[in-house]
Amino acid sequence: MPVRIPDDSDFSSFKDQCLSPDGWSSRYNKGGVTVWCREQDSSSVQKIKMRIVCKDVTAETLYDVLHDTSYRKKWDTNMIDTYDIGRLTVNTDVGYYSCQCHRTRMTSFVPLWCLFEGKCPTPLKNRDFVTMRSWLPLGSDYMIINYSVKHPQHPPKKDYVRAVSLLTGYLIQSNSATSSTLYYLTQVDPRGKSRSGSSSRWRLCPLSNPVPPSLSLQAMRKIYKASLKYLEWKRKHDPTLKPWMYPEQNTLPSISPADLTLQRADSLENIDESGVREEKAQHSDDEET
Repeated sequence: MPVRIPDDSDFSSFKDQCLSPDGWSSRYNKGGVTVWCREQDSSSVQKIKMRIVCKDVTAETLYDVLHDTSYRKKWDTNMIDTYDIGRLTVNTDVGYYSCQCHRTRMTSFVPLWCLFEGKCPTPLKNRDFVTMRSWLPLGSDYMIINYSVKHPQHPPKKDYVRAVSLLTGYLIQSNSATSSTLYYLTQVDPRGKSRSGSSSRWRLCPLSNPVPPSLSLQAMRKIYKASLKYLEWKRKHDPTLKPWMYPEQNTLPSISPADLTLQRADSLENIDESGVREEKAQHSDDEET
């Protein structure tokens, strides 16, 4: 299927999903973090959203942190690699992201389909994504949304499972001159096979399995803590370079939408993960950025 660059109606729909309580079941609400799961979703892949109030962090700073891939390499301890592939418009690009995915390193907020399984199946192979990302600053709101696409020069890699983002995104709202609220909404199909040979597309956040508080907290606290340190870091690392704000700074090669197709989960191989060895390294959710 061909790709479609998101328009204003897509951003409006995404914002409504983040803000509306209709059809969502609360799973956790403590310490400024709230977690919901979508009720009675017809899809086999659960939709999850989270919200955190970020004191002493402006909406613009959060927006910069989510865009700045150079800074992400400093704080996302779960990430293996990330890079931009090309741009389609002034506010849409295509990028690659790969991450470690096993029980002992659940510090990233991207593969949240692991965080909400309660007992994450283990061991797991590393996952990677190729996504089309669009962003829109709108008054005091900032939005970033993405979904998985196929790029002919970036096919699935050996030793990775190509996961599929059906919809992932962020809504940032300004509360005051010094604080903001971050919403994170995701629906991701992790792919892969379990030891029994069945699909690893686990039904996430099941009603009988409440969200582990420590995991839901660490997922959102990670970006909050990184945002508190961003301004100091950015002053020393290309402080004026923000291509997501200033399109004239974007030097990525142009990509035509015709070069891309929608990444469908059923077109990917369910890779057997039964022989993967689990790492024993432990990482605290308070690990320094």
